[in-house]
Amino acid sequence: MPSEERFLYPEGKFLKGTKVCIANRAFLEHFATTWKYHHKLQPEQIAYADRMADVEKVGYYHGGDVLYWLVDIPGVWHESCLCPPK
Repeated sequence: MPSEERFLYPEGKFLKGTKVCIANRAFLEHFATTWKYHHKLQPEQIAYADRMADVEKVGYYHGGDVLYWLVDIPGVWHESCLCPPK
């Protein structure tokens, strides 16, 4: 049976343990300068552009944005900054 949380928030694209690719540097720099809301990208996160990582944890910001924590990669990552491996 699905958890109650599943009904409150959208299902993310990536589950815990999933391998993801972080977006390229140009995308991350653009996102960092245009995103005006919660969990802004930190300057040190830009250095991880184009890297592969495993999803350590999935969370949700109030309002439904899906957020990710990655194994051995600092920061909170927005779903739009991640993609499936190539």
